[in-house]
Amino acid sequence: MKIAVFGAGSIGVYIGASLLAAGGDVVLIGRARMRQQIASQGVLLSDLEGRRQRFEGEHFPYQESAAALAEADLILVTVKSADSAAAAVSIAEYAKPSALVVSLQNGVGNVETLRSLMRGWQVLAAMVPFNVVQMEGNRFHRASGGELMIETNAGLEPWLTLFRQAHLPLQQCEDFAAVQWGKLLLNLNNAVNALSGLALKSQLSQRAYRRCLALLIEEALGVLRAAGIRPARIARVGPQLLPALLRLPDAIFKRVAASMLKIDLEARSSMWQDLQTGRLTEVDYLNGAIVHLAESLARDAPANRRITALIHAAEQASRQPLSGEALYRSLCA
Repeated sequence: MKIAVFGAGSIGVYIGASLLAAGGDVVLIGRARMRQQIASQGVLLSDLEGRRQRFEGEHFPYQESAAALAEADLILVTVKSADSAAAAVSIAEYAKPSALVVSLQNGVGNVETLRSLMRGWQVLAAMVPFNVVQMEGNRFHRASGGELMIETNAGLEPWLTLFRQAHLPLQQCEDFAAVQWGKLLLNLNNAVNALSGLALKSQLSQRAYRRCLALLIEEALGVLRAAGIRPARIARVGPQLLPALLRLPDAIFKRVAASMLKIDLEARSSMWQDLQTGRLTEVDYLNGAIVHLAESLARDAPANRRITALIHAAEQASRQPLSGEALYRSLCA
C-alpha cells in the first residue's frame, strides 16, 4: 500500500512527511530544487498545536522522476493548477491503472482536467483547507486549521486510519463541486494577501484589506448565482454573510469573527510565497476562474479581473506592497 505525492512543494511535503511519520510507505516526487534542500537540510514539520517532527535528509524518500509513481496504490496530486495536464500525462505513463488518484489542488477544474486525460482511472477531488508556510531551516509549518475534505468514495476505506494517525483526517463529502466553489471564495484572499505583503493575521485584522476581500467575494457570489452554483459553507459563516462580516469595523470584527483570526502569526498565502520566489502564481485559477465564469455568462467581474492583472504585473517585476486603501481604490476604479 504505497503512497506517492506528486508535485511535492510546501503542501505536498507537509502531507507526505506527515503520512511518513504515521508509518506510511510514501514517496514524494518533485523538483530538483526541493530535493537538494531536503538532502542538505532535512525536513522539519511543525503546526499550530506545537507538534514538531524532524526527518534527516539522507533517508527522506524524495525523487525527481515520475517513474517513482510505478508502485503507488494512492497518488496525491499537489502540482500547481497550470501543471495538471502534464501531471495527468505522467501518471498515465508510469502509474498502474488500479491506483486511486486524488487531486489536492487549489481552484476548480483540476479534477476534470485529470479525468479527461486519464480515461478509466479513478480520480477524486479533495481540498486542503489549511495553510503551510515554508520557513528557514526547511521547516514546513502548518499555520491554520481545518480538515482535508474529499469526495465520498468506498475506495478510501483502506487509507482512513493512516490519514487519521497522521493528523490529517479525511472528511468525506457528497456534493464536492459546491465545496470547491466554497473554498475558492475564501482563496480570493490569496491575491489580497500577496499584494499586501503582510502576514495573513495582520492583513485580515485591517478593515481596509477586508473591504477588498468583501468586494471580491460579493462580485463572485453574483457570478455564481447567475451560473446556478451554490457554494458550500467552508468557514463558520455562510458565503452569503461573508461580505457583511468582513466590512465590520476592526474592533467588532475581532469579537464577532474571532475564529477567522485563529491563524498563526507566521501564516502567509501560497501566492505571496510564489511572488517572493519568482514563481508564477495560481491567480488565473482563483480570481481568474471567476472572471472566466462571468465571461461565459456574458457578464463581467471587474474587481476580480483587476486584481488578477495586478498579480500578473507583480509576477513580472518586484513591486512595493499596496495599502488596503490603495488596493481598494484600484479594485473600484
